[in-house]
Amino acid sequence: MQSAWLRAALVSLVAAGAFWAAGVAAVQPASYTILSREGRRPLPYRAQNGQDMVALADVATTFGMTVREDVAAGGIVVTAPNGQTIVLTPGQPLASAGGRVVSLPAPSVRDGRAWLVPVEFVGRAVGPVLNTRIEVRKRARLIVVGDLRVPEITATVEDNGARARVQLDVTPSTPRSVTREGRQLIVRFEADALDFRAAQAGSGALVAAIRPSEAPQNLIVELGARAGEVRTTTEPREGGDRVVIEIAAEGTPLTPPPADTPVEPLPAEPPPLPDLSAAGGLRTIVIDPGHGGTDAGARGVGGALEKDVTLAIGRRVKAALEARLGVRVLLTRDGDREMRVDERTSLANNNKADLFISLHANAAATTGPTGAEVFSLAREGYAADARTAAGTAATLPVFGGGTRSLEIIPWDTAQMQWLSESERLSRVMHAELAARVPMNPHALDKAPFRVLIGANMPAVLIETGFLTNPEQAQALSGDTLQNDIAQAIVSAIVRYRDGGDATDVAPSAGDDRQ
Repeated sequence: MQSAWLRAALVSLVAAGAFWAAGVAAVQPASYTILSREGRRPLPYRAQNGQDMVALADVATTFGMTVREDVAAGGIVVTAPNGQTIVLTPGQPLASAGGRVVSLPAPSVRDGRAWLVPVEFVGRAVGPVLNTRIEVRKRARLIVVGDLRVPEITATVEDNGARARVQLDVTPSTPRSVTREGRQLIVRFEADALDFRAAQAGSGALVAAIRPSEAPQNLIVELGARAGEVRTTTEPREGGDRVVIEIAAEGTPLTPPPADTPVEPLPAEPPPLPDLSAAGGLRTIVIDPGHGGTDAGARGVGGALEKDVTLAIGRRVKAALEARLGVRVLLTRDGDREMRVDERTSLANNNKADLFISLHANAAATTGPTGAEVFSLAREGYAADARTAAGTAATLPVFGGGTRSLEIIPWDTAQMQWLSESERLSRVMHAELAARVPMNPHALDKAPFRVLIGANMPAVLIETGFLTNPEQAQALSGDTLQNDIAQAIVSAIVRYRDGGDATDVAPSAGDDRQ
């Protein structure tokens, strides 16, 4: 079990809100990624004489250690919080870790005022003195701390236009499921993160791409426009197993597999969701990254685009909600494509979403305005007769005989019955954002936004900041602010789900923004 000091050290390093990443997709070119139960952080390295070298000071800071040079002994002493020490002798590819000599692939070297050690030092010397399993994976530039499940996955793709074969070599064997959602196959592994490498990413007619999801344990297989029938099988291999996903073009049947090949049925729908009724009944949440495609939205200083900012934040929110709450989370778009405003709300209504959250980034005529804002729908967005309109009943025949009574709610009155809940959601959202990110003076407001009018569930619109403000445009394009916004949204949803409110926050005076 990880000790309290290690948890505290890692928590302090991820306090800015970094989320998990799926394997090498999140690794910077000159950094290893340290994965732990508490999150992830980068560890910079440099290649030197064929070795990946890291600063001893960075390692000490990460794991709560102290470093001092022992001039008399001519060595470097690293002391862990538990009192155990590591002794390094410059010029020698060895270390004494808690009194036990361990070999290193290269000696420690001085670079200016800093000492550099080979990255293997973290696993071979730091892990033993901390009594913690630390695994260094050089191929993927990963350092896994503790007993995390991080299987190695290598993907290859063969696609001739009529049939395609996706092969996932998984080490060690890890339970998983494959579901189809529109033009995507979601491969969900029972793991904490994935050490993923695509030997061939795919760019054919049936398999457009294969990539990690924002959720750390998932892979996404992007299907091409002509993809039809899909079949999944498993083959044993040394050290693990091989997942084979076969895809045929539309109108072309897949050939039957050999009689002894185990075929895994592909669910027509996502796997059953956990029963969250006792905790507020949230089952499906729709996150709407505003704009997309040719509609770039606001354009910021330095080239930041609203459509890119909202999609990046939306993906982070989706990953965090799925990991924390286990709910079904849908993005109105998970790529750079254009959607009409009413299509976004329709997706939420058709999937019986419990919440609808639309993400945007603001712009102003000057560079001064800054800060996030939260909106619910203003009653002024309705015609006078719509304010009191009620749903009407219709009786429809049912296949097999009989009838069914349905309530028909006019599109422009759908949000009316949810106004009070939307206002509560907006207050909670405002409170959680205000605790983490810069807010506009008019940060809680109401407006007749078209995207909220047709939502038949509690709905809010969030302006994440002003792209016309140079500092905020840069921040909105970076990890820290995006993560902070995503964390605030997730915390607000949890607080709302549990019946919370923010009655101490009063809405500002309304304005005429559309």
